[in-house]
Amino acid sequence: MPRYDIDKLKATVPCPALLETNGWKVDLRESTPKAIKYRRGEGEIIIVVHQGRGWFDPTSEAKGDVFSLAQRLGSPDFASAAKAVAELVGFEPSAPAWQRKSKQYSPEAITSRWSDRALPRPGSPAWSYLTLTRAIPEAIVSAAVAAGRLREGPMGSIWAGHFDASGIVVGWEERGPNWRGFARGGAKALFSIGSDKALRLCVTEAAIDAMSLAALEERRPDSAYASTGGGWAPSTESQIRAFASRPGAQIVAASDGNDQGDTYAERLRHIAAEAGAQYLRLWPDAEDWNEHIQQSRAGQTSDG
Repeated sequence: MPRYDIDKLKATVPCPALLETNGWKVDLRESTPKAIKYRRGEGEIIIVVHQGRGWFDPTSEAKGDVFSLAQRLGSPDFASAAKAVAELVGFEPSAPAWQRKSKQYSPEAITSRWSDRALPRPGSPAWSYLTLTRAIPEAIVSAAVAAGRLREGPMGSIWAGHFDASGIVVGWEERGPNWRGFARGGAKALFSIGSDKALRLCVTEAAIDAMSLAALEERRPDSAYASTGGGWAPSTESQIRAFASRPGAQIVAASDGNDQGDTYAERLRHIAAEAGAQYLRLWPDAEDWNEHIQQSRAGQTSDG
């Protein structure tokens, strides 16, 4: 059994993290700041107390801490419960409505949270998720790691960093087998890999799509591959405009092959036109570039 610092885990991982990742939802109408009611299915109720450190089931005598909750949710013994809790270090559950306005993060806290996460490496959960589940070649993952753009997230997920114009991490996309989100308290800017001297910027809607397109194009040396994280923050637009203002720049709209992707592409076309940059629209042979590369690799395997 791995050695866990039980007290540290108890202080780091709140009960809502376990509940949210197991499909439980907050019942806002019947919750208070001191007692948050979670529901899942007919008659299933858990109430979280002690600022997320304790819980009880109002329909029975069951109660306890995060480890007993893990067992309540399916872990057969304490060892497996500790493992389930440890996998959630770094995961931030959604804050109830009355907490959202007051919970803020400083830039230093965002940087610290990012720095505390390990780099993906061959065989690690995040590495395996990208290379096996998402079919992204190891060479591309390795390049993104070397550029400092990826971190190991909780529950086998990846964190794909968004950096501002000065090179400071301000947030990250969170993607994994059972989780999709953005850094709590973080800001969207751009995730990007490729040459700093590139004159061709391919803009996608997700970091995994950016890496997928980089693989499909064999990481063209004249190109940078970026993601907006599905959003369009002021920092996102300012960085794209700065790139478009480079002499000889080309903005490539590599958004998804759907109506939303076309809306993104039109916004990028306007930016390119205003800056006097070249413009190109690329469509994936699927809904998005990761689906495209997965289909391509599946076809290569069947042909082989």
